[in-house]
Amino acid sequence: MEITEVRIKLMDDPQERLQAFCSITFDHCFVIRDLKIIEGTRGSFVAMPSRKLTDRCPRCGTKNQLRACFCSQCGARLKEDRASRDTDGRSRLYADIAHPINARCREQIQVKVMQAFAEEQVKATLPGYICTYDDYGEDGFAVLDDSELLTPVVERDFQGRTLRLDTPAGVPVGPAAQTLSGPHFGLGIAGESRGGNDWHAAAAERKGDGVSEEGFGTGVM
Repeated sequence: MEITEVRIKLMDDPQERLQAFCSITFDHCFVIRDLKIIEGTRGSFVAMPSRKLTDRCPRCGTKNQLRACFCSQCGARLKEDRASRDTDGRSRLYADIAHPINARCREQIQVKVMQAFAEEQVKATLPGYICTYDDYGEDGFAVLDDSELLTPVVERDFQGRTLRLDTPAGVPVGPAAQTLSGPHFGLGIAGESRGGNDWHAAAAERKGDGVSEEGFGTGVM
C-alpha cells in the first residue's frame, strides 16, 4: 500500500505545539483525515486521529469524558483521577480512531507527512499561497439571521483582532455603558453586578490581571 497524497494545513501560531493538521490518501482511493503534527521534546511527530475516552455516570448512566468533574446529565460529582494509566504512568484520555499496527507502516507515514510538512512551510512563504487541505469551511464564519442584521454592533480591538460585539437594540453603546457580562460573568470584577453583552472586555481585563484568557470563547481553532 502506498501513500499517494498528503495535504497539510499549517497552524497560524508558530509558538503552539500543534503545528499542523493533515490528511493522507492511500492508493488514490482511501483517505484518513485529522492527523496532527505536534512538536515534542525530541522533535515533531505525527499523531493519529483520536477521540476522547468516556465512562458512564454510576447514578444515571450518561457517558462523560474522563476529565469531567460532574455528570453532564444529572450533575453528580465524579472522581477526577479515574482514568487508567499506561506503562509510563500517564493517564489514558484518548484512543486512536485509525492507526498503523506495525513500526514499518508508522515510519512510512511519519516520513511522508514530515516531508510534505516541510514542503508546505516553504510554499506558505510564496505569494498567492493557497492551502489545499479541505476543512469543510470550519474556519469560516456563520451567516447571521436577518433579524440580527438590525442589531447595533460595537467593534473593539482585542489582542490584535477586531471583535464585533453584538449589542441588544436600545442598549447604549458608549464607553460608560460597555459593562461586562456573558456566560462566564454572573458577577463583575470586585463583586459589581454587570449588564450589557460585552463579556470579551472581561477577558481582556482579567488577562491584564495575570489571568489566562482561555475559556472566554474568543475564537475557534
